[in-house]
Amino acid sequence: MTLFLTLVSGIAWTIVYIECIRLGFKEKAYSMPLFALALNIAWEGIYSFVDLQSFSAQTIANLVWFACDLLIVYTYFKFGRKEFSANSQRFFVLISITVFATCLLIQLAFYWQFGLRYGSRYSAFLQNLVMSLLFIAMLFKRDGKRGQSMTIAVAKWLGTLAPTILMGVLQEVNVYVIICGALCSVFDIAYIVLLARWPKLSRQN
Repeated sequence: MTLFLTLVSGIAWTIVYIECIRLGFKEKAYSMPLFALALNIAWEGIYSFVDLQSFSAQTIANLVWFACDLLIVYTYFKFGRKEFSANSQRFFVLISITVFATCLLIQLAFYWQFGLRYGSRYSAFLQNLVMSLLFIAMLFKRDGKRGQSMTIAVAKWLGTLAPTILMGVLQEVNVYVIICGALCSVFDIAYIVLLARWPKLSRQN
């Protein structure tokens, strides 16, 4: 069961990243919100390499995700400037680098304070919750589904649900993981519903 849920998470999140890359180039719009992307690539960069010697299924997944995130970061810098207001576009690079650096320090703080096992776990679920909220915010900010898809929404939900069951229930009863994972499911399902109903909601508005 442990390997199965790890594989479900790994495959689902890989689908998320591949779809983000595909849509990024196809629709010329980055597909993952900036803070979520910055937290993600920092997490994957740290935990891919500090746990490299174990070469577990999770480590392999982390390395694949890190490589995918590099491409998503590229789409952000290539297409993201136009998402900024006219007055802030000249600060695009500075703001972006500041966000990436800040998120790296946050992820390092989790690692230094809680260690490999719980640092990776606690930060991952918190950033997933942030990501769930930011995807919804991005849908409303863009007033449309540009750079987004049902594939991303469903795969993200399943990719978070699997480790919630594994790390929050099966391996140990972890209230933090259960609460964060449950909230992720609530907002991920809300995002799925919003995506499915968006054309109708737009017409009503």
